[in-house]
Amino acid sequence: MPNARATHLTRRGILAAGGALGLGAVLAACGDEDTNSGGSDSTASAKASGPWSFKDDRGTTVKLDKVPANIVAFTGVAAALYDYGIQVKGVFGPTKTLDGKADVQAGDMDVSKLTIFGNKFDQFNVEQYAAFQPEVLISTTFDDAGTLWYVPEASKDKIAKLAPSVAISVYDRQMPEPLQRMAELAESLGADLKATKVVEAKKQFEAAAERLRKAAKARPEIKVLAGSAAQDVFYVSGSNYSIDLEYFKALGVNLVEPSEEAKKATGGWFESLSWENANKYPADVIIMDDRASTIQPADITEGTWKALPAVKAGQVISRSPEPILSYDKCTPLLDNLAEAIENAKKVS
Repeated sequence: MPNARATHLTRRGILAAGGALGLGAVLAACGDEDTNSGGSDSTASAKASGPWSFKDDRGTTVKLDKVPANIVAFTGVAAALYDYGIQVKGVFGPTKTLDGKADVQAGDMDVSKLTIFGNKFDQFNVEQYAAFQPEVLISTTFDDAGTLWYVPEASKDKIAKLAPSVAISVYDRQMPEPLQRMAELAESLGADLKATKVVEAKKQFEAAAERLRKAAKARPEIKVLAGSAAQDVFYVSGSNYSIDLEYFKALGVNLVEPSEEAKKATGGWFESLSWENANKYPADVIIMDDRASTIQPADITEGTWKALPAVKAGQVISRSPEPILSYDKCTPLLDNLAEAIENAKKVS
């Protein structure tokens, strides 16, 4: 997908461009169509038995005769379930980078053991998916219509006929809610939410949230900007709709907001700036999109970027616009931001 201005994109196009995540870098190809199979059985699911049902965030209740084992999920969802002991066999979405390594959204999964139906946006091998005989498809949704993230518009009807779907909403809510919903989904699939590892992970998340709250209260003057880099565009995210930014704001973080006029062009998600105007919004800390589809800070060569006070001060950290929805993976996001605010110099 070319680098396009948000005003020229359809609503779904804006989602594909990353706008649904509050940042706008295009989802460039992260790898080829990998048809590797050989996924392991779902450890926790294998222990569960009997009828299975789950009411998702669209209000849809999926009912099956038994707990599904042949699960297909968006990569980030599969990574979250993995942290609860649910080993998803098939995935779609950014799973491998061009060099064959695990994408950041794959979490701790062994990607060599996954069947990958599509590694990038609008890529989904329906024939392979049908042969896989999926029992359920699970993804997130970034709009109030319940659109399944990374399920291609052109083939969604064919995909829907092959297995029921479950959607966890990450639209216009704060991080704890989808985290709780993912935990409930994992439990329905056989995860033990009382396991020491799971209980401890939640406690650490809550401690990290309290740390960020205290850091934000102690340093209200520190401005935090959420950015994303593409070849020709620097994107600045608004705090609305994205589960991490809405939560950061609720915890008191002083987030930089794009102009209202600019946000209207993208449905409220973000503002796209030319690199010449990358200094439009003063900031003390910059949190940058860590997805493989974006240009990472160390690789940005634009002079205006290098001249930004936060960049010169070394006050740039990573952000996961599509966080893996397990307490284990979200805790570092809070801790890292808290540390950045605690130690930041006022440079804006």
